[in-house]
Amino acid sequence: MASDSGDSNMDREMILADFQACTGIDIAEAIALLELNNWDLVAAINGVIPQENGILQSNFAGEASQANLYGPLSQSEAAEAAVAVAAAAGPIHNPPSTSSSASPPPPPPSSSSSSSASASAFCPILPSSRHIVERQPRMLHFRVEYRQRTTEVVLEEASTVGEIKQILATELGVPVSKMQLKGWKSGDVPDSTVLRSLHLPKNNSLYVLTPDIAPTASTSQNSALPESLNQNYLLVISHRETHKEYNLNFPGSRTIQEVKRNVSDLTNIPVRHQQWEGWPASASDDSMTLANSGISYPCHHLSVCRRSSPANAQEPTEECADVHMMSDSEGDDFEDASEFGVDDSEMFGMGSSSSRKSPLMPENSENEGDALLHFTAEFSTRYGEVHPMFFIDSLEAASQEAFYGKARERKLLAIYLHNDESVLSNVFCSQMMCADSIVSYLSQNFITWAWDVTKEANKARLLTMCTRHFGSVVTQTIRTYKTDQFPLLLIVMGKRTSNEVLNVIQGNTTVDELMMRLMGAVEIFTAQQQEDIKDEDEREAREMVKREQDEAYRLSLEADRKKREAQEKEEAEQVRQEQMRKEQEDEKEAIRLSLEQALPPEPALGQGRANQQAAHPHAQRRVPREAFLCSCKLQVLFDFVASKGIPFEEFKLLTTFPRKNITQLDPGSTLLDAKLFPQETLFLEARE
Repeated sequence: MASDSGDSNMDREMILADFQACTGIDIAEAIALLELNNWDLVAAINGVIPQENGILQSNFAGEASQANLYGPLSQSEAAEAAVAVAAAAGPIHNPPSTSSSASPPPPPPSSSSSSSASASAFCPILPSSRHIVERQPRMLHFRVEYRQRTTEVVLEEASTVGEIKQILATELGVPVSKMQLKGWKSGDVPDSTVLRSLHLPKNNSLYVLTPDIAPTASTSQNSALPESLNQNYLLVISHRETHKEYNLNFPGSRTIQEVKRNVSDLTNIPVRHQQWEGWPASASDDSMTLANSGISYPCHHLSVCRRSSPANAQEPTEECADVHMMSDSEGDDFEDASEFGVDDSEMFGMGSSSSRKSPLMPENSENEGDALLHFTAEFSTRYGEVHPMFFIDSLEAASQEAFYGKARERKLLAIYLHNDESVLSNVFCSQMMCADSIVSYLSQNFITWAWDVTKEANKARLLTMCTRHFGSVVTQTIRTYKTDQFPLLLIVMGKRTSNEVLNVIQGNTTVDELMMRLMGAVEIFTAQQQEDIKDEDEREAREMVKREQDEAYRLSLEADRKKREAQEKEEAEQVRQEQMRKEQEDEKEAIRLSLEQALPPEPALGQGRANQQAAHPHAQRRVPREAFLCSCKLQVLFDFVASKGIPFEEFKLLTTFPRKNITQLDPGSTLLDAKLFPQETLFLEARE
């Protein structure tokens, strides 16, 4: 027996080493996973690193054969091969059933089976043994939360979403038709969806919504401890000195010591000075949870007052004994007193009972941004740095940021209203608003704006802002809440014409209930946001078409304007050219007339006349005959031709034979000198 135990421990050490080498998981988690799979190496590896195909037994045989090439295997190597082969063959024939809890895995292989398996590792694999290579079905674990109850479901990944709902319907007593299974990363999925198609990890968290079923006052009255720890207990605590009554909700997992600390913060009575009435006799240890303390469910009545202490001068010895004989739990309270704002003087009963905290927001602050900066700094001092990111500006600016951007960028507006006079404020802030899940969810989906209504002036200012932005109905709703119902968390959604308050969450809630209500608000907002995105896309498409039409119309007008300007310019140019041509003609006509008037009169016959006739080669016309005195200069002949409308500078005057250019002669010479006597026919030719 001792040798079997030693071999088993050695096998488990080898399996643990192989599992860590394959997965890289630390030793504590590796042992836990192997224990969960009954030290089945292949099943544990497949659970952490799922494969598409099963592990073939021939792989182990091949590895063993390769190892055998280098010499015989040692005893430890043979045991390792045996465990590997046994692990591949053992659990495959017993897949877990699709129920709310997995069936127990088979026991680990014995030493005899290990030896036989190790022998088979060095033998060829027969075809008849191929059924061993089938892959074990991959199992998916679901942790499903419904109100204050948690259910574990284990299914094969080949199952459907509808099968999960059938199991939950049996476990929770909720009809499938009224059940909404939420928490899928890909959004809502139909019941016919196969889990494998969702590519889920091994462990998943879901939650069930039943909007058609009203929530009950409490969960099942089962006395099992795990369920009792998840139940909420209502403690009605009477403060006998101030005659105040506090209604506090605590989960069953909360200890009596934690309850006393919270009451210390509310009543200014240190834990060591509290005197209680109403605790059961079984609640003798402050480290005991409420579920184990024996208090009544769902409501239990208690009373507390300050324990009377003897005067310091009369009984110094007894006071010293009281200090040195504190219990461990009371000593913890003394060490943690500063956490709840208790100073040393209050710890020993010497401080005043006045408020120990500075206000979250100064009274009558002129600037809302400065007031919120003070609020955020004081909130961090009280409850830590992990808290929602408060929007540092006015409520109007927060509304603009949340509601009036592009539809895809809009968010919900969460308005947190704090009141230090409420007994729920400390618990709500420290346990709800500062919970990591709540902080992360608010940051992703909300614009969070805060205000402190402890002071009447600040409350009146808030009501004025709410009336201006949300209407009188919201303002009247806030007025109806009493101090003990604070703090409040208003969830506001922007709509096309107005802003709507979707939900008002009071301080007497739990983290799970707060998260569920936030998720419900986000679902409503997401549906509205999708409609807004669709409308915005259609509006932008219409505006784009309109802009394109306007641009085309503008370009058309611009083209018409340019065409009209070009036409007007062309017409103006034509008028100018016509005017210039007319002026030139008028000028030429004036010159011609002046030359014509300056010509000497034609001489009579027999007075030494020289008859000249000029022919125009292009106009196909002849200049009338003209007689000149032989003593006339050539210039007179040139002026005569110009007076007939033929500019002298454009033409040259030629004789017929011999061909001679008269215009090249000296205009001052006479016709006789030019031998144009008694008669000559001259030709006009255009100058080159």
